[in-house]
Amino acid sequence: MALALLISSIVIIICVIFNRISNKIGIPVLIAFIGLGMLFGSDGLLKIPFENYDFAEKICSAALIFIMFYGGFGTNWSEARPVAAKSIMLSTLGVAATAGLTGLFCFYILGFPFLESMLVGSVISSTDAASVFSILRSKKLGLKENTASLLEIESGSNDPCSYMLTAIILSIMKGNANGGEIVYLIFAQFAYGLIFGFAIAFAARFFLRRFKFSTEGFDAAFVLAIAILAYALPSIINGNGYLSTYIVGIILGNSDIKNKKSMVHFFDGLTGLMQMLIFFLLGLLSLPSSLPKVFPQALAISLFLMLIARPLVVFGILTPMKCSVKQQLLVSWSGLRGAASIVFAIMAVVTEDSLTHDIFHIVFCIVLISITVQGSLIPFMAKVFGMTDDSSDVLKTFNDYVEELDIQFIKLTIKGDHPWKDKRIRELSIPWDLLFVLIIRGDKSIIPNGKTKIKDGDIVVVSAQEYHGTDDIQFIEYKITHSSNWIGKNISDFAAVSKNLVILIKRGSGVVIPRGPTPIMENDILVLHAPEEIKIT
Repeated sequence: MALALLISSIVIIICVIFNRISNKIGIPVLIAFIGLGMLFGSDGLLKIPFENYDFAEKICSAALIFIMFYGGFGTNWSEARPVAAKSIMLSTLGVAATAGLTGLFCFYILGFPFLESMLVGSVISSTDAASVFSILRSKKLGLKENTASLLEIESGSNDPCSYMLTAIILSIMKGNANGGEIVYLIFAQFAYGLIFGFAIAFAARFFLRRFKFSTEGFDAAFVLAIAILAYALPSIINGNGYLSTYIVGIILGNSDIKNKKSMVHFFDGLTGLMQMLIFFLLGLLSLPSSLPKVFPQALAISLFLMLIARPLVVFGILTPMKCSVKQQLLVSWSGLRGAASIVFAIMAVVTEDSLTHDIFHIVFCIVLISITVQGSLIPFMAKVFGMTDDSSDVLKTFNDYVEELDIQFIKLTIKGDHPWKDKRIRELSIPWDLLFVLIIRGDKSIIPNGKTKIKDGDIVVVSAQEYHGTDDIQFIEYKITHSSNWIGKNISDFAAVSKNLVILIKRGSGVVIPRGPTPIMENDILVLHAPEEIKIT
């Protein structure tokens, strides 16, 4: 047990380091995670035996729930709305067309059995959001014509359709479905997924807006449970749980609920952990010695996807919707395959035991080729096609956009003899880079302008650019005990002796922003800016 925990902790630490390196060089971290798993696997250096496809399928399918949920939760719908119709067409009709074209290629050119060909096409028909946006986000690569939002919605929403096609083909292969049952399965997948998705999302939003959680962080735990519920309920009656989860994520992520910003960061971290788990587990499950055997087939399918199937589908759908040729070329190139394709391949191996080809390693190899070749060249191809836009920011497509903009908000309470009281904003002497964002006056929220007068009791919210030189700022806490000589003295006296700035005072459950005359009380915790170690008596 201890050894397993030790190995797990080492793997997570290495994955976090790889993630940092990947963000700097712009290569999808998926490659590093999978490579690490292969290194630990039975063909790698550590020779850890792992061939349990059934266990891997359950773990990876569960992890996909949170990845799908956050794909919706982190999407800024106001940015995505103008291209939503195009994205939905690509994630539904486009997925089906890609599956069909790839299946026909495998059947007529590679000589796969027909149903097995269609299974391969279904499994790899969806694109991977995590891989695309690890590049766009790390490079802050703005794209023209809302292309970033188009790719985000498409890649975030096409996994449910790929899952449905895979489930249908597997049912046919096992002889459990006739024409009528297939039609019902398609209906059930979409109808129950949509109904449960919207119903659970609206119910959860109603609850979050009216219920006050007694403990901080329980709201995130509640939303986590909602994501699982959104998958489980429709899945019980053959509905598409991934579609339901994605819809719940979009609605909650774009609703006015408390602590949404902290939830975005919580699910961002959770999703990152789930991606580490999936990619490492898939690498651990793979056998590098098997890749050379399937490489010719995987390479042929990859080239067909990149150069024929994906462009045909994209141009066939987006040309009638009046998209530019340059945008269609970039969208065609950005159709990366990722974790979901490999997970669905595992599902196929677990469900159907009469496969004549090593579908898992074929799909595994396709994903590696796609990430390595297509993924690494996305920034270059965007420049070649003239689609980069320095005035646009890809981060606007995410719900944590404010955090990424290097802007911080500060709350000021106006009371007593505050110098701003009873003055208009235009009368104040303030820095040019300080902006008045909001004034809270009782139950009212006021958007201020230069004529707005600040009154006693107002809560003023201002914004300024965030400072990133954190190495120059060192904070320490100094506790005022009952025997301290500083009780009853002023902050100015303390600062003169310590030669350090007192940033704030933690007093009971509150916080005091100190000034020179502020008295020091027993049990106060003084937070100091102390660049060097200090000694205070």
